[in-house]
Amino acid sequence: MILGKIVGTVVCTQRADNVEGARFMLVEKCDQHGTTTGEFHVALDQVGAGPGEVIFMSNGSPNRQTERTFDKPIDASILGIVDMIDESGKVVYSKEQG
Repeated sequence: MILGKIVGTVVCTQRADNVEGARFMLVEKCDQHGTTTGEFHVALDQVGAGPGEVIFMSNGSPNRQTERTFDKPIDASILGIVDMIDESGKVVYSKEQG
């Protein structure tokens, strides 16, 4: 899994992925504190993530294993919205604190 922050939406009028109702987001990788790294991905949003939220996503061929993406040409999928990250007993990220 990869941590990232939603920084935008990607709109395509012509697509060949065959995923009905697909919504693609621009995700910037981040560390466990929510600090962005400057590396970007376009990912299928499967959970309703919004701007500024820290998410976790999967990258590569495992993305074609969900019910919605089975055998579809999807390279990255957002699979969860992060509420909190605990590192060595200390909360290093909390959605409530931003």
